[in-house]
Amino acid sequence: MIWTIPNLITLLRVLLIPVFVSVYFLDWKWAFAVGAFIFWLAAITDWVDGYLARKLEQSSPFGAFLDPVADKLIVSAALLMITHQYASVWITIPAIILLMREVYISALREWMSQLGASDLVAVSFIGKAKTLIQMLALIGLLAGPGLHEFINFQFYWVILGKLLLYAAAVLSIWSMVVYTIPAWKTLLAQK
Repeated sequence: MIWTIPNLITLLRVLLIPVFVSVYFLDWKWAFAVGAFIFWLAAITDWVDGYLARKLEQSSPFGAFLDPVADKLIVSAALLMITHQYASVWITIPAIILLMREVYISALREWMSQLGASDLVAVSFIGKAKTLIQMLALIGLLAGPGLHEFINFQFYWVILGKLLLYAAAVLSIWSMVVYTIPAWKTLLAQK
């Protein structure tokens, strides 16, 4: 069934993307903070829809497809927005690493699924840690420019966001290796 509560929450996350982007770029004092809040709200819905799908036993193939797509879309939008906002190679490089990882892992999971070996690239602890750190980094970097009235607070918020962004990039590379090793063994076993 498509119209389950978890799927509706996931669809809400997709619908929040244009709202998030539009609000963030408004010429308004609190646009960055409200944009970061909308991103945070969308990030929370990712946990909520998964929890409810398990709790209500409403997991579905459509939800299994839509949930990671919604995640990739909103994270990609946020990464593009911070590279635009900060216009710095020090933000752009880890953002590109994170985007490359998302595309690579999505393709790897699709390929392994076609081989009937999707369990080899199931979400791991390192992938979950990367996602959490990435979300925190993005919230900090998205909100940072709007905190100029609190000069010291803005400085620490942005520095923390940058450090977390680099930590997420390192975990991304690590998780790519962790997911690739069993996939590579499967590839070599194919004839």
